[in-house]
Amino acid sequence: MGDRLKDKVAVVTGAGRGIGRGEALALASEGARVVVNDLGGAPDGSGASTSPADEVVAEIKKAGGEAVTNHDSVVTTEGGENIIRTAIDTFGKLDILVNNAGILRDRMLFNMSPEEWDIIVKVHLYGHFNTIRPASVVFRQQRSGRIINTSSGAGLGNSTFGQTNYGAAKEGIVGLTRKVAQDMGRYGVTCNAIRPNAGTRLTLSDEMRRTWSQEAIERFEQSLKPDDIAPLVVWLASDDAANVTGRTFYVQTGLVAIYSEPVYEKSILREGGWTIDELFRFMPGSLASGLVNPYLPKE
Repeated sequence: MGDRLKDKVAVVTGAGRGIGRGEALALASEGARVVVNDLGGAPDGSGASTSPADEVVAEIKKAGGEAVTNHDSVVTTEGGENIIRTAIDTFGKLDILVNNAGILRDRMLFNMSPEEWDIIVKVHLYGHFNTIRPASVVFRQQRSGRIINTSSGAGLGNSTFGQTNYGAAKEGIVGLTRKVAQDMGRYGVTCNAIRPNAGTRLTLSDEMRRTWSQEAIERFEQSLKPDDIAPLVVWLASDDAANVTGRTFYVQTGLVAIYSEPVYEKSILREGGWTIDELFRFMPGSLASGLVNPYLPKE
């Protein structure tokens, strides 16, 4: 075991399987004491089981680390508070918060129910807020802390169809990350986000499992290993990343990248404001010049 996170205490939500499991194991391998949170539900959020979190804790302890389970849901305020309280009550402090818990309820927008929209926003966007808020109280008092959030390429259009709810929630997490970094930076707290790409229960959809061969599924899982997300998370959680905050990273097996922050591509300026007629006249040859709709059907 390493010691880059020696004496640190970490919380990882959704740590019973996939990316979260890898993050919990990696943090523990560098000396962190870990709260392994997982409700143990299905990919769509239904059901619950204590086994996934319990098994990860057992694995950490077998390797010589320290860990404890928590089975609360991130959906509720009380659940988020209980997750953070588990760290304080068990280990006496908190240094690192990794928000990873997530589910899917894919549906084309015109068929999506309000409930399918709401549960995704609750698990992902509310789920991040529900843990960050109580953690920020601790971090502010101790004048230190690391927050790593989990976004996705879905909000950039880099996903399957039918993920309007998921993409919107994941882009909300990017905005949340920037604002938390701004508000908490004065207290020595950093907040960053990752857009991971890995072969997990969520990325391997039911349709893929039905239509792909077992060999193809195994190749997919081997080329995009969930455990390969964790090294970046460990680095972001360490003292070495003290000057990195408010940024978003892409990560998959063998590739780590940092996203640029939004800036103007080009602009037009008119003192006194633009009229409707003027914008109709100037937009085609200026800001809208060269823009095409990439989603139209190809002939």
